[in-house]
Amino acid sequence: MAEILMVLTGADRLTTTDGTEHPTGYWAEEFTVPYRAFTEAGHRVSVATPGGVTPPVDAASLRPEVNGGPAGAAATAAALDAASELRSPLPLADVDPARYAAVFYAGGHGPMQDLSQDADSARLLRTVLDEGRPLGVVCHGSAALLATREPDGTWPFSGYRLTGFSTAEEKLTGLADRLPWLLEDELTALGAEYSAAEPWAPHVVVDRSLHTGQNPASSAALAAALLNTIG
Repeated sequence: MAEILMVLTGADRLTTTDGTEHPTGYWAEEFTVPYRAFTEAGHRVSVATPGGVTPPVDAASLRPEVNGGPAGAAATAAALDAASELRSPLPLADVDPARYAAVFYAGGHGPMQDLSQDADSARLLRTVLDEGRPLGVVCHGSAALLATREPDGTWPFSGYRLTGFSTAEEKLTGLADRLPWLLEDELTALGAEYSAAEPWAPHVVVDRSLHTGQNPASSAALAAALLNTIG
């Protein structure tokens, strides 16, 4: 049995280009599906957030229409209630990467607000990458990778094949024109070999120790790919 760290946003608002704040948080499916996969495989899970704040769930991710109906929404809410780790997160500043067999970043728009520029998260990511530990990142969780850019412009993920929430998908959310930047554009500009499937279709990319998923629908396959590396 190993221990897996799941990193979640601490932001419940995303500042848009017109200065208004869009309610956000982590996307429920991107936590519950991997969490279930990890724990059912016999592994322990810890949760970390910036400052150790309780991670806010994006209310939109609890709606019946994104959970296959009322029964699915109720099951998702119950799964979050049962995950006690969500109520006692570690501060990212206190995380010792050596404790974990793998690290997983969930998405939701929240990471664009905080993890994209969080120095403690950047330290964790650099260490995990340097040591070759399995790293899983799904959807907007890929925004956390942006924080690892060095002052001289170099980026440790340059040249990696990866994915994340696509511009096409962002346009379908209706938020693309209100966001200060688009994830696909930023990842590509820094030197990633970005790829995407059709909007909302599962898409997982594995390059060395980095495992990335495009969207919520990629959560299960991404968790499975990560588990394959740790047994």
